[in-house]
Amino acid sequence: MNHAPSSTAEREERARAKFLPVQRSYYPIFVTLFVAVFIISNINATKGVAIGPLITDGAFFLFPLAYVIGDVLSECYGFRAARRAIITGFAAMVLAVVAFYIAIWLPPADFYEGQEAFAATLGLVPQIVAASLAGYLVGQILNSWALVKIKQRTGERSLWARLIGSTVVGEFADTLIFCIIAAPVIGVSTAGDFINYVVVGFIWKTLIEVIILPITYAVIAWVKRQEGY
Repeated sequence: MNHAPSSTAEREERARAKFLPVQRSYYPIFVTLFVAVFIISNINATKGVAIGPLITDGAFFLFPLAYVIGDVLSECYGFRAARRAIITGFAAMVLAVVAFYIAIWLPPADFYEGQEAFAATLGLVPQIVAASLAGYLVGQILNSWALVKIKQRTGERSLWARLIGSTVVGEFADTLIFCIIAAPVIGVSTAGDFINYVVVGFIWKTLIEVIILPITYAVIAWVKRQEGY
């Protein structure tokens, strides 16, 4: 069976390189920031920090940012999109931990003198990693779920109510789960110390969220304008 020869235009069209179109959206940027903040926070948290009487870790100024970004994702893109970002962050952190342990296990070169410091910084305690991952996963999903549920009732009104309400739900779950798993490792042994550890951590994180609420408002408003909300 004979076929008519292809035209020059058709041959050129078949030979031309093709690519999938990239959708114009800020969603991938926020997901990237969300994942980066979570991974960096877990590394920074290995350093103890003393600011006057306050004893905390090197991630205290970063971790609330993850909830701000989570609020932006939930408010602007919905629960499914936020859940996708949360699971992406979870998977990325698991990959990072595995990579850290492999790098620590590999024999150091003769000229490399930083093995002990490298292992001390990135050899995260397995129980602390488990506590962080579990608290993050449950807390962030509850934060997103609560925000979307409140929005379904209030519509576009009362943004402050869903931001604060979702933060209270998410941060409490995050802090409680982390403390339950991590308490034996960090030396919290009595019921009183445990309650103090949970309450102080929860109040501190929630207070930071409330203080930076105007920034969250501004970012959400900007994203909605840019995305043609």
